[in-house]
Amino acid sequence: MIFRLFLFLFLLPITAYAKINTIYLAGGCFWCVEEVYEKLKGVIDVRSGYSGGHVENPTYQEVVKGDTGHIEVAEIIFDSDIVSLDKIIRVFFVNIDPFDSVGQFCDKGYSYKSALFSNDQIVIDRFNFYIDKIQENHKQKVETMILPFKNFYVAEEYHQDYYKKNPIRYTYYKYSCGREQRIKQLKINLG
Repeated sequence: MIFRLFLFLFLLPITAYAKINTIYLAGGCFWCVEEVYEKLKGVIDVRSGYSGGHVENPTYQEVVKGDTGHIEVAEIIFDSDIVSLDKIIRVFFVNIDPFDSVGQFCDKGYSYKSALFSNDQIVIDRFNFYIDKIQENHKQKVETMILPFKNFYVAEEYHQDYYKKNPIRYTYYKYSCGREQRIKQLKINLG
């Protein structure tokens, strides 16, 4: 009896956390990616940061300069009992320009390219499924990359929840960058 109780109490935290997942997505400006996912039911937390490069703890200035190999990324923690991996991926693709090979919208350069960072074959397979689906319906080549996950460095505090902290600046940036206009023009429909 005591052994069963001990086993139950020991295994409870493991099973409770099994439904919590993390995915690293780069969709250009991380402020915009963060906004989209923070409003999605089932997402627990989103942090803006950097991934994929060779410099430890890079700063924003270093990343956008282009010498670090890092890309602006959103770390998205979600409850798969509430929001599926497929929904997370579909939301990603309908909020980026997957055909842009040099960045996203008005932000150009390697640090603004679109990508998935993952070592999980299930995640990679689902991501590829949606790339193929987009490719079937569009003539342009999908340029969104799939890269191995190596590291994630949280961006400076002023980047976190930027759309909430600076709503006027953020709205101006998002509109003037042409993000929403281009998304409407692309007409990516993933169901």
